[in-house]
Amino acid sequence: MTGQNSLYESIGGIDKVDELVDRFYDLMALEKTLSDLRAMHPADLSGSREKLKFFLTGWMGGPDIYSPKYGHPMLRARHLPFKIGMKERNQWLACMYQALEDCGIEGNIADQLHESFFNTADWMRNQPN
Repeated sequence: MTGQNSLYESIGGIDKVDELVDRFYDLMALEKTLSDLRAMHPADLSGSREKLKFFLTGWMGGPDIYSPKYGHPMLRARHLPFKIGMKERNQWLACMYQALEDCGIEGNIADQLHESFFNTADWMRNQPN
């Protein structure tokens, strides 16, 4: 992005990605309305947290720290074993949107992330509804 900061830089780099992902998983564990989403994850979320932090860092334009450790993200393929319909997509989005708000990510940057997260989450659906 010539002459512009990446989303990664604009939100505050690794510290903000860490905060965002930690808040996302904390909300998932706390909110009863997200119980279906939580049930799709292992009991110990430490690996999930690390993978999402590493993935989002590169996805937002920061350094690629995911691929050297885990290989190509193959995002959709890695999620195919899970039934992801509109309900699961919407729970994931609600959790991420709340985490963005709780972490103080607002305005144009939040709008860009909302749109990108929606497009990615919708692409992950593998169930008709």
